[in-house]
Parts: sequence; structure tokens; C-alpha cells
Amino acid sequence: MDAPRIVGRYAVHGEIATGGMATVHLGRLLGPVGFSRTVALKRLHPQFACDPEFVAMFLDEARIAARIRHPNVAATLDVVAEGSELLLVMEYVEGETLSRLLRASRQRAQPIPLAIVSALGAALLHGLHAAHEAVSEQGEPLGVVHRDVSPQNVLVGVDGVPRVVDFGIAKAIGRSQVTREGQLKGKLPYMAPEQLRRDGAVTRSTDVYAASVVLWETLTGRRLFDGEDGQVLAAVLAGDVPSPRALRRDTPAALEALILRGLSADPRERFATAEQMAMALEVAVPPATSSEVATWVRSLADDASPSARGSPRWSRASSSRRHPSSRPQRRRPRRPRPARGVSCQGSPWCCSGARSRGASCS
Repeated sequence: MDAPRIVGRYAVHGEIATGGMATVHLGRLLGPVGFSRTVALKRLHPQFACDPEFVAMFLDEARIAARIRHPNVAATLDVVAEGSELLLVMEYVEGETLSRLLRASRQRAQPIPLAIVSALGAALLHGLHAAHEAVSEQGEPLGVVHRDVSPQNVLVGVDGVPRVVDFGIAKAIGRSQVTREGQLKGKLPYMAPEQLRRDGAVTRSTDVYAASVVLWETLTGRRLFDGEDGQVLAAVLAGDVPSPRALRRDTPAALEALILRGLSADPRERFATAEQMAMALEVAVPPATSSEVATWVRSLADDASPSARGSPRWSRASSSRRHPSSRPQRRRPRRPRPARGVSCQGSPWCCSGARSRGASCS
């Protein structure tokens, strides 16, 4: 076994996943008197570590995520800059992305129980609300908007807790990197009409719309907007949203109504906040407990992560710093394996450079 590379207080071990901008490694925090802790380390590729723009984007993500404190949002532990190395440190959490769990559920032709749908959707919305309400150290609102809400960026741990990940392209006050004119940031099938038309401000309502797309897909087991980019664009702008009840007959009317409200083309007709929508969802369908969600995750684990059978599972999230040619590659983590129960808390950096179909370069 190769000796780990030591960067600051951390031992960098084998790769978990890699992408166009960074690689995620298993790591160990090396403390005094024999103390150690398993972590996940996102390591910016050397060719980007010397580029001021990419470094600024990398650090912006860390600063934004560090200001958001909520059980349903990934946590940031540390940033390490040493020589040519730049690392983002996060807790290691055992879990799967919602996108993989949805795929596994479709493969089994098993609709997700309504209580699980409610728990997943409510957790996503509560996490987004925490991000929207984040403030600076001086107590001033940061105006955070995720802008890339999708099933790939929701990690569901085997502890039954869903977590929002990847604030790499989030909009926030004081961010050193801003979107260039003409750029679209996010995944096309989850972008709100005002994002595509570029005729309205990107606000928290934009995230409410994207979360509603995720909720629609979790409920029905289908992609809401699918096809070539032009087809997706036209469908989003036309507001062509099929009735969930027409696709799943056990859908309560109240659940359908709130999903369709969240998908309103006019931002003013959506829920005012993600928290407001979460509360309405919990009333419409009482959510499952975290232990029930955990049981559901474990029941799908083999199908969701076939390459990881017999080895620890890891979080896998879409990277903010997308590269035109980036395609994430799942790799079995090399030693050391984390202790039982240790997990990678769905950090935005649990996988870098991932792009789902329809994602735009940022």
C-alpha cells in the first residue's frame, strides 16, 4: 500500500471520485496523542490550483457553505492551502445521491412511498431555506441562492437524513466570482423559466421551482423535462407540466396542488419561501421518520451503488466547477476504510465535476 501524502494536518489516501476540476480522496485528520478522524478531501487539480479564477471559485464555495448551519445542509470543516495544494475538508458520510436512489427505484418498478417522498422533499426545502436565510459574520443577509438544485445534489445518508450539497455556483452577496453575461449556470431540466429567459432576478423562488421539479420526479418516478436541450428549453418555457395524479393515482390532491404551485411559471405565484412549501408538504403528507428513510435507503443500496458492493458507500454530488469535458468516474475507495458508522456528510465536494445530462458549463 502506498504511503499517504501529508498535507497540513491531513493524510490524503485513495481516490473516491474524480472529475474535471477536482478529485475527492479519503483522508485522515491527524491530531495529537493519536487522535484521528476520517474525512473526505476535495483536492483541486494541480492545473487549476494556480489559476486565480478557479481558486476563487473553490474558496467561494467553502465560504458560502461554512455560513449555512442546518442538519439538511452539508457541512464544511476546513480549508487547507499548502504550497500548490488546495483542499476542502468535509465530514465523510455514508449515503447515496437521490438521483441514484430514484434510478434504483425505477429499476425495481417500485414507487417511492408517499411518506418517504414527503420526508425527502421537506428536508430539501428546509435545507434550502437555511441557505436562503444565511447571514455573514456581521449578521447581514448573504442572499444565497443555490441555483443548481437537482437529485444529483441531494445526498441521502444511511442515517436517513437528506442533505443539500454543492454550493459551488450559488449566488451570494460578496462572492468574489460572478456569473459572466450570457452564462447559464445549473442543469437545464431544473432551471426556472426566469433563469432561461434571463428577464428576472434569480431569487430564492428559483430554488423553490427547482425543488418542486425534484419533488415531482421523486413522486412520479419519471423525469419531468427530458429530451434534447431544445426540447427541454421549450417545455420549461411553455410550463408543460403533466399532472402527478395522472401518473400516480394515489397522489393526494393537496400534494399535487402544492407541487404545481411550486412549478408556477410566475415566481410570484410560487410559495414565498422554501420553508413555507416544506410546511405545506408536511401537512399534505406526514413525512416518514429518519429511521424509515434509512431503511428505505439501505433497501436500495445495492441497486443504487452496484460497484460498491462489499465496500463502504460514499456520497456523490455534482461539482460546481464544471468543465466542458468533465464526467465523474465512480471508483472504489482505497484503504484506509472508514470505521463503521462514519460517513461523509454529503458535502458539496464529495464528488467533483459531475455533470448530468442537460447540465450547462459554468
